Amino acid sequence: MTENRGEIRILLVEDERMLAEILADTLGDRGFEVAVAYDGCEAIEAVRRACPDVLVTDIMMPHMDGYTLVRRLREEGFGMPVLFLTARSATEDVVLGFEIGGNDFLRKPFAIEELIVRVKALAGRLHEPRVTETLFALGRYEFDAEHRTLRIGGRESVLSGREADVLAYLCRRRGETVTSTALLREVWGDDTFFNLRSLNVFISRLRRHLAEDPSVEIVSLRGVGYKLRA
Repeated sequence: MTENRGEIRILLVEDERMLAEILADTLGDRGFEVAVAYDGCEAIEAVRRACPDVLVTDIMMPHMDGYTLVRRLREEGFGMPVLFLTARSATEDVVLGFEIGGNDFLRKPFAIEELIVRVKALAGRLHEPRVTETLFALGRYEFDAEHRTLRIGGRESVLSGREADVLAYLCRRRGETVTSTALLREVWGDDTFFNLRSLNVFISRLRRHLAEDPSVEIVSLRGVGYKLRA
């Protein structure tokens, strides 16, 4: 099955060499173009040489961990989607990964089919049309989604990338019921349990950001999702 060869270029960053070789061989046989790095330092040089479509990286690695790797790449302006491979499941670890620029998490051990589905989903987002609406008035707030700024009364705060993405999605559907599944698939690209837990954390943070104007409210609809009222 090689009809997709060359269409999706993956950089796999994994310090367990046997696992890296197995994953690279399997993904290569399934039609992906795969390069391998064994730590974060190698990965940075590999990205600089040929920016991949998707970065798949472990978190716990010698020399430079996955979080530091992604933070460095984002600081240098590389915007490819990132899938973290991890044995961690604590909410704070997942939230940190999203805040520094990750797009998805896959917990070890995992099935290769799930890895392939997630990589394809992340790669597919590269070709989605961008939504151009970025400026919103929310009660007394002014929200600039492109620059991630929230202003009220002459004061300005800067949201994290994920906070801004979630708020922008809600703003574009103000007054509508937004299901958690739809929001997760739009912003995270996947509606896994990991991501649902993270979404709840980001909604709580956004409520704190919006607390100065009681006319602006993110309403929870139990078992369904959320609605932004302003």
